[in-house]
Amino acid sequence: MAELRARTRETGATAVVGRTGFPHVTSLTGGELDIVTSPSQPGYGPLDLLYASLASCLVLSARIAASRFGVLDRLREVSVKVTGEKAHDEPSRVARFDIAFVIKGDFDDTVRHSIMEAAEEQICTVSNTLRGSPDFSSKVSAE
Repeated sequence: MAELRARTRETGATAVVGRTGFPHVTSLTGGELDIVTSPSQPGYGPLDLLYASLASCLVLSARIAASRFGVLDRLREVSVKVTGEKAHDEPSRVARFDIAFVIKGDFDDTVRHSIMEAAEEQICTVSNTLRGSPDFSSKVSAE
């Protein structure tokens, strides 16, 4: 039942910025975050949020994969570091994601690889979305 609720929960975010200042993001679930605009500022910029979304989705998906494979009781910790390389041409975009999994637990490298692969290619909504070509439906108004 909880899994069904998680799948049907409305998610999304609204970002607001004035003529000056920094963007402020509010999620539909009640979270709030101020966005930084310079790489030297502490905090999250738009690309940091993209990488953080992918990393957090992958660690949760790896835990789900371990459960599906029946080895969750032997899993100690999963960490995922996501970085990337921006494209050198237009349009501005991330051309490559570099993903490093560390999966600690009482199982061999074959199981670790299976957990990673299932998390990245089957379970994680963010990685599946980034690999696909989602449609964009945009509108604009003065309100």
